[in-house]
Amino acid sequence: MDDSVLPSKLFKDLSHAADIVRGHEFIQIFSHYDADGISAAAILAKALIRAGKEFNVKLFTTLNDRSMEIVKSCKAECIILSDLGASYVEELDKMSADVIVLDHHSAPGNAQRICYANPHLYGIDGMTSGCGATMAFLFAVRMDEKNWDLVQLAFAGIAGDRQHINGLFGLNTYLLSEGTRRKLVSVSEGSLIPYGDVASSLLRSTDPYIRGVSGSPEGVAKLMADAGIKQGRHFKDLTDDEKRKLSSLMAVKLTKQNVCQQTLSEVARTRYLLPDWEMDAEALAALLHACGRLGLMGVGIGAGLGDRDCLRMARELETESGRQIVDGTVALDKKGLTQMEHIQWFDSSSSGFTGIICGIAMQFFGDPNKPTIGINMSEDLAKISSRCWGSRRQRRRPQDSQRRFCGLREKG
Repeated sequence: MDDSVLPSKLFKDLSHAADIVRGHEFIQIFSHYDADGISAAAILAKALIRAGKEFNVKLFTTLNDRSMEIVKSCKAECIILSDLGASYVEELDKMSADVIVLDHHSAPGNAQRICYANPHLYGIDGMTSGCGATMAFLFAVRMDEKNWDLVQLAFAGIAGDRQHINGLFGLNTYLLSEGTRRKLVSVSEGSLIPYGDVASSLLRSTDPYIRGVSGSPEGVAKLMADAGIKQGRHFKDLTDDEKRKLSSLMAVKLTKQNVCQQTLSEVARTRYLLPDWEMDAEALAALLHACGRLGLMGVGIGAGLGDRDCLRMARELETESGRQIVDGTVALDKKGLTQMEHIQWFDSSSSGFTGIICGIAMQFFGDPNKPTIGINMSEDLAKISSRCWGSRRQRRRPQDSQRRFCGLREKG
């Protein structure tokens, strides 16, 4: 780990965190349930296994007052919070246990007693330039340089938090430069074509979502035939000419959908291939995220640790959830969004996946000049997700909330 490249205070804080962990035999890990949080927790778990430490992992859907009570009632003498904790630093500071927070979310306040490492503390934007898995990985390498192979898991977190969409910045560039130098990560130039088996990837593709192709076996078959590509081909086996033809046909269809140039540029982003996992970072992130989203957090951690049975189950979960997402997207596309003067919205009560479909709608068939709002009213408490366009460098982060919704429709 190069202290001449990383901010000196970050290097010092991570060294302190490593020393704290070395002084304990059991460590409690709390992390977030999304791809970034699961990647971060799996990195920490693997590093602790290699260090001969015992540990337990618990994932939260969010860190709120209720889950903080679980943290504060924990009997462990050493606690690590990854991909969360920034908003509760002052409360964590009052705990008697040795607490380490490895977060990247912006929140006011600083730690007086606990060990707190967050990109924002070192003048780095944690929303674009270093995620929870980035911080967990840097800690793991500070524990032991042999943990550099875990950089591949860190890239799953980077992809899961979409910090790679418009290129890598900050701490993530350090992971890329060292990862490629050590042949642990390789770079594939951007393409509109999803990575993986071409037919199945196009069928379940919502990034990009192509009207008449995504969710349609007939549409996929015709598109591939028009490009002169036979069924059963993998992206990595396509010739340059085949890639060019297929990408051109996809671009034409997306342009006819009135997809904006910024979305086209983001879809044709650079891919980061993980040789030990035989997939790219986005594919691994999708597996981990499917586990967390469906409440099978243990399977997600096991998959992140490389357990074959957990990986098989994660693939099955991702395949099924991917089918449900594309089906829900196709149905919404056919029905259309409800347009109002300043917003556009839809009811996802019957389909679920509100936030994901909200983002797809915003990019691929909604009005780009209006915020897109999805409302799930399948329970007494309405769940609302919104998406809107931000700067050219990065789309604004999703704004999610859970509350009773008054205005468009009221439930309960």
